[in-house]
Amino acid sequence: MSGAKPRESWLSTTDRLAPLLMLAPATIFTLLMIGFPFVYAGYLSLHKLTLGSPTPPVFIGLDNFIKALDDPVFWTALRVNLFLYAVGLILELVLGTYIGILLGQQLRGVAIARVLAVFPAVIPSVAIGLVFVQMFDPAQGLFNFALRAFGQRPLAWLAAPNTVLQSILLVEVWQWTPFIALIVMGAMQTLPTEPYEAAVIDGASGFQILRYLTLPMLRPAIVVAAMLRTVDLMRIFDSVYIMTQGGPINSSMTLNVYAFTQGFLFSQFGYASAIMLVLLGLTVIASASLGALRRRSGV
Repeated sequence: MSGAKPRESWLSTTDRLAPLLMLAPATIFTLLMIGFPFVYAGYLSLHKLTLGSPTPPVFIGLDNFIKALDDPVFWTALRVNLFLYAVGLILELVLGTYIGILLGQQLRGVAIARVLAVFPAVIPSVAIGLVFVQMFDPAQGLFNFALRAFGQRPLAWLAAPNTVLQSILLVEVWQWTPFIALIVMGAMQTLPTEPYEAAVIDGASGFQILRYLTLPMLRPAIVVAAMLRTVDLMRIFDSVYIMTQGGPINSSMTLNVYAFTQGFLFSQFGYASAIMLVLLGLTVIASASLGALRRRSGV
């Protein structure tokens, strides 16, 4: 009996440690994969580092962040980022929810529409950007061909500061609205039928059913879609870089493109890292705000 107790204790300790030991490799790998880039970016943002220079990084404290505050291109990029995020998210949520509700109905041809809705989201943004560059071409593009057909003056879509952001928004909304529609459509399939039957018996109109039943019950899915798109819209890069590279005259410059330009074209990796940390902070704030809204709404 005296030898059985130590063995039982050893087995109990092994049972407790076994899950931790099995999770340890994945946990360490995840921490290294996620934590190291953050730590290294923070290190670079506090140093002056020029790629190819024989001198080691020089510690300069917060100078890169102070430099950003005095940089007009940084503020332009910040305004562009916030504009594309706010307007793009609103348009995608409104249109995506509307299309998702339609796709959730049992209508003729809706199965084909559901298949077609998948395509824009699975096509690489680089390919979409290249296609839209051709469509926005002032001389031979499809959009100016349509304007001429209706007797309107052609536009310099990507070459004019007053139309370039709207053109980029058009591409983003076209590509990612179906993604939100698919999320809403999936949520539509899970809605209970009893509230709708009771609403019809009570004489509720179609608008009242939409306003007081469908949209409140879809709110969890819409908030999740908004959180997913928040991350993508805040770090928008592919379509902007392919179509305009931040031009003309920085009118479509985003923080991501500006950081890439500073880092890989001008070798200012410290300053580029500081810009990316600012962008990271904005993304965290936006995501946390939506998370707080989700918790406050009880969804």
